[in-house]
Amino acid sequence: MRSTKFVAAALCAALAAIPGRATYAQSVDSTSGPALTLDQAIAMAVRHNPTHLSVVNDRRNATASRKAAYGALLPTFGASISGSFQQSGATPIQGVQFAVSSDVYQSFYQLGLSYTLNLASFVNPRLQNANVRAADADIVGSRITVQSTVTQDYLTVLQDLAKAQLQDTLIAQASLQLDLAKAKMAVGSGTQLDVSKAQVTLGQAQVAALQARNQVEIDKLRLFQEMGVPQPPNVQLTTQFTVQAPTFSVDSVIDLARAQNPTLNALRVRSDAAKLNVTSQRAAYFPTLQIQTGVSGYTYQYANADFLVNQYRTGITQSAASCFTNDSIRMGAGLPSTSSQCAGIVFNPQTAAQIRSANQQFPFNFTRQPFGVSATFSLPIFNGFQREQQVEQAEVSQNDADYRARAQELQLTADVTAAYLTLQTQVRTVTLQEQNAAQARQQLDLAEVRYKAGAATYLDIADAQATYSQAENDRINAIYQFHKAFAALESAVGHPLR
Repeated sequence: MRSTKFVAAALCAALAAIPGRATYAQSVDSTSGPALTLDQAIAMAVRHNPTHLSVVNDRRNATASRKAAYGALLPTFGASISGSFQQSGATPIQGVQFAVSSDVYQSFYQLGLSYTLNLASFVNPRLQNANVRAADADIVGSRITVQSTVTQDYLTVLQDLAKAQLQDTLIAQASLQLDLAKAKMAVGSGTQLDVSKAQVTLGQAQVAALQARNQVEIDKLRLFQEMGVPQPPNVQLTTQFTVQAPTFSVDSVIDLARAQNPTLNALRVRSDAAKLNVTSQRAAYFPTLQIQTGVSGYTYQYANADFLVNQYRTGITQSAASCFTNDSIRMGAGLPSTSSQCAGIVFNPQTAAQIRSANQQFPFNFTRQPFGVSATFSLPIFNGFQREQQVEQAEVSQNDADYRARAQELQLTADVTAAYLTLQTQVRTVTLQEQNAAQARQQLDLAEVRYKAGAATYLDIADAQATYSQAENDRINAIYQFHKAFAALESAVGHPLR
């Protein structure tokens, strides 16, 4: 009788040292580290996630195409300048040899203005605006995807932490049960087999705790990988979640999804863009107006300016000889002499200097060419059915875009409905699992009391402990499966619901 009282006192003291489940659930890791809320994690992922940033970067193509479409409504302007060198010699032009006794330098400039208008010029800006809206919808959809993935990863880490904390509680209980088994064996009311079983249970709990802590670190790495930033040491996840049954109906979330889902919106915008593309391709049947104008100039310079001077001297000499010949004929005919005029036809050095100065044109002493304007009004008639092919391809693309939008709408309805039903199921599951965990805890407490009083064996405690461990794991899983189901529903809808 005295030994029984001693064992009972020892068991009561040991049970008093076991932390309660409610007290342990409020404990936190004492290791200091930076705090991270879910909103902060999502914000960092939106700024740093490479996949999301790639979608954001792709919008630049759409905006550049839109700018080019509006630019097509404006005239194009171009400038060019060129230079050339031609060696002296004979050059055939249309079968006639033209000999040049000096090297030649040439330069040319042109400033041109061109303006082209057709039906596509007015349709393309609307088409590219639609593509920009689709790119914006893609960015929103990517942001929703990142938010959903980060939320799921964040909840997974919290779920792992809850399981790791449960394993710590089970270690403390297993350690106490080992002490109790040793105490009962010391007073002769227990066996070595009970002590051995308690040691095995403690070792198994320690292994499970070690694996649970390792899983926490692995899932943290995946969380920060999705966030696109390095993981700081000892980071603490601080956002708290509560289980609350949804107050909205499935029809309301389906209507919200059809209006807000970015993937569906992007497909609808692309369907509108495909319709505009059909109109743009049909513009090939309409005429095109093109207007061109510009100014230009050129230079032409002989490398050897004496070539022109010699040509001038030769011409003066020939003119003087011809004049004297004509004067002789006149005198023979009895006409007055013009020799005084012929004597005035002589080579003038000042004129030669002017010729050399006028030759200095290359590269920028341009001679401007006359201004001109041209207009072309073209109407395509037949181009080998290429227009028909392009229109047909555009119409096929339009139909495909409509089909994709319709398929996405059907899929969205199914996904939202399934996510809503899953969420409702998880609400009831949490309630049942909490009841199961409470019953398992009561069974464990009863088994410990009976074991303390000698009315049960250690095997009864081990069975109750295993049942409690499984029930608590199921409760934790149910709670976080509810939060994950809520996040999945929000992702399917494409809009926050709480």
